Amino acid sequence: MSKFSLDVLQQRVFPYVQSEDPDVVLGAAFGEDVALTRVGGDVLVSHVDPIVGAVGDIGWLAVHVACNDIAASGIRPRWLHLLVLVPSMHDLELLEQIMQDASHAAAEIGASIVGGHTGYSVGLSRPLVSVTALGTASGQEPVLTGGAQVGDHVLVTKGIALEGTAILAQDFDDVARERGLSDDELERGRRVMAKVSVMPEALVLAENGVTAMHDVTRGGILETLLEIASLSQVGIELTFSLLPIPRIVSRFAKAFPFDPLRMISSGTLAVTVPQGRVEEVSEALKALEMPFAFVGRVTDGDGVEVHHDGEITRYTEIRCEEDELARLWALHPRHG
Repeated sequence: MSKFSLDVLQQRVFPYVQSEDPDVVLGAAFGEDVALTRVGGDVLVSHVDPIVGAVGDIGWLAVHVACNDIAASGIRPRWLHLLVLVPSMHDLELLEQIMQDASHAAAEIGASIVGGHTGYSVGLSRPLVSVTALGTASGQEPVLTGGAQVGDHVLVTKGIALEGTAILAQDFDDVARERGLSDDELERGRRVMAKVSVMPEALVLAENGVTAMHDVTRGGILETLLEIASLSQVGIELTFSLLPIPRIVSRFAKAFPFDPLRMISSGTLAVTVPQGRVEEVSEALKALEMPFAFVGRVTDGDGVEVHHDGEITRYTEIRCEEDELARLWALHPRHG
C-alpha cells in the first residue's frame, strides 16, 4: 500500500479538511502524524493508520504502527478504535486471529480497545486493519515533526529498514529462498518485527528535551528526514556510514535488492537533539539498553544532503508515494 503524492494531497485532500474550530490545536497537516484537539482542560492526541495486505500478525502490527505515531509525539497512547475487514463472511478464523493479535499488542502497550467495526467485503482480496489511537497530553507539550532547530544533532534509534525486512522475511519467503537466503536468515529477518514499537524510547526522549521526533514509516529514513526538514524549514546533513544498518537488513537489501534509505521501517525513530541535551539523551537511551546512533546535523537551508563514499547527494523533493516495499510488492503482486 502506498500514499498519494504530496501534490495530490495538497490539491485533492487538504483543501477539504481545514477547520475553524478554536479547539483544534493542530489539524490535518502533511508530515505531522497526530491531531491535537482541546477537550475540557486537556489536549487529546489522535492518529489513524491502516494496513492492508498478506502481512503475518497484521492485527498486532496495525496496533503498534498506529500507537507509534502517538508515542512519537511523546504522549502515551491509551485508547484504540479497531476497524477490521476480511474478504469473505467465511473468514472467521482469520477475523479471530486478527482480533487476538490486536488484543495482544494493546496489552503490550497498556492501551485499551474501546470500539471499532468488524465486517467483510467481497471487494477485498486481503484483510484490511485500521487503528485509531488516542491519548491525552495531561499538561505535557507534544513533540512534533516540525520542531528541529539549526545546530541540532540527528539521532536514529535501533536501525533502518526494519519493518520492510521483517515483512520480506515473512511474506516473501519463497522469493527470498530463490535469491539465496537461508532458513536461518529468514528467521532472523522475521525476528526484526519484534522491534516495531518506538514507545519506550519515544516517551523517554520527550522527557529529555528533544526538538522533533518522527517514526520512520513509508519512504524510509530519507523520506522521514525530508519531512522533518520541510516542516522545520531547515536542512539536514546525513552521513551514510553512521547509519545503523543491521547485518540482516544488509543481507536482504543485497538479495532483493532494495535501498535501505527508502525502505519502510516502523520501529525506527528519527530525532533531533539540541547540542546541550546530547549527553542526557545518550545516557537515557543507554539506561533503556536502546541502540542508537547520531547520524547527522541540522543546518541552514533545505532538503537532505547524504554524504556517502566521498560524494554528496542532495534531496529536496518529498516523494511520500515512493517506498521500496511497495515497489517490491508491485514486482511480486501475488505476495501483496
